[in-house]
Amino acid sequence: MLGFMAFPIIALVVVGGLPNALSELKRPSAIEAIWLSIRTTLWSVLTIALLATPLAYWIGRGNRFWHRATEVLVELPLALPPAAAGVALLIAFGREGWLNLGVSFTEIAVILAQVFVAAPFFIRAVTAAFAEQPDEFYDAAESDGAGPWARFFTIGLPIASRALAGGLAISWARAAGEFGATIIFAGSYPGRTQTMPLAIYLGFQIDFKEALALSLLLLLVAVVGFAIAQAFTRRDIRSMR
Repeated sequence: MLGFMAFPIIALVVVGGLPNALSELKRPSAIEAIWLSIRTTLWSVLTIALLATPLAYWIGRGNRFWHRATEVLVELPLALPPAAAGVALLIAFGREGWLNLGVSFTEIAVILAQVFVAAPFFIRAVTAAFAEQPDEFYDAAESDGAGPWARFFTIGLPIASRALAGGLAISWARAAGEFGATIIFAGSYPGRTQTMPLAIYLGFQIDFKEALALSLLLLLVAVVGFAIAQAFTRRDIRSMR
């Protein structure tokens, strides 16, 4: 299994080659896709941090049926095929969708698709961190008159800060690699909605060298994201010991 998982990655690195990849990434089409991915993923991660953190806290600190039902609901995108996620976003937020927001095939649609597929990774990691926090801390704060939001900011966030950082790193890597939901909901328009994964798909048909270089860059993004997440996770485990 290790060989099966490692061999394609090694082949990608060897065949791509760093010098060749750097020269291909200087092309205008590649630069447009890279900057669009950087811009949209930053907005996606910021949105996830602001909106998903309170939700993960509410799920992690609750023990009722609706907490568990909500947890299942927000984790459904993990199992939902990306193409189906794109269709769901289109009929919900598209120009002729339920809300008729008119954001389909725009940069906002790229961000919404990235948030939809990446937020569950963050919520799963952070929910577990909030759930593992000692109840005694919250009971003591509540007895001192601290309200729900005060307990969230003074107890929940500081203790779970490492899990938050690790979850955001994983979400960033997942958002950067998002393809299926994006191509259906946002399309693939160079300079407007064509992120790196979409440029890879186009490059595979037109210019394989550029697609190979962008694939190496996304591999680097994934490595950095998982390295950050593992670093913070291991610190949490060591501190618990």
